[in-house]
Amino acid sequence: MIVSCKEDALMTFQESHFSSDQNGLVDINIPVAQGEDSIATSINATIEKHIIYELLAGETEGINANTIQESIASFSKEYSNFKNDFPDNTPLWEAQIDGDIMFQSEAIISIALTSYINTGGAQGILHISIYNFNAQTGKTILNKDLFNDYDGFFKIAKMYYQKEFESEGISMESEKFTLPMNIGYSTEGILLLYNMNEINTFSKGPLDFTIPYSAISYYLNYQ
Repeated sequence: MIVSCKEDALMTFQESHFSSDQNGLVDINIPVAQGEDSIATSINATIEKHIIYELLAGETEGINANTIQESIASFSKEYSNFKNDFPDNTPLWEAQIDGDIMFQSEAIISIALTSYINTGGAQGILHISIYNFNAQTGKTILNKDLFNDYDGFFKIAKMYYQKEFESEGISMESEKFTLPMNIGYSTEGILLLYNMNEINTFSKGPLDFTIPYSAISYYLNYQ
């Protein structure tokens, strides 16, 4: 009975698919919070706003997309305009966005959104964003508010970063070490993820490492 009550308290998500059916340029698969309450509405609004921003392409002035469907239509329109301007050599555009629930409890929900956008370049841009939501309000939690001692967490993160990557020949100068923009809860511990624009390395993709909960629980505001 206790287990059942706890399960019932968790927010329910359903995977939803959005695409540009006419040309197949856009493919989106994301978790959508179920329910009509303010918690679900807040979570879904944050995810929707992120996707609309990711799909902005070309000349964005005048584009006023308020929904995922409208942003897909705008992306397709920009591609059509591009194709009309360069009819002889028009590479196919592509937008793939996937969302995954990294962690969920009665206190916090961590969701990762992975986007790959290519608007005609030699290669597309891969970018991962992690959002942490207060499970009781649906509001996003800033990275600094995940911890009761941000400076203490910083020191431990720096130590784990050096341990994880120096053996691979990837390092960040000690005095230049910074925390990534994306920090979130996972089943194994606190995940820290650096996108390509945050790191000065020849890595072919984002870098990430996990600090086990056993090493970091003292600093967590959300247990």
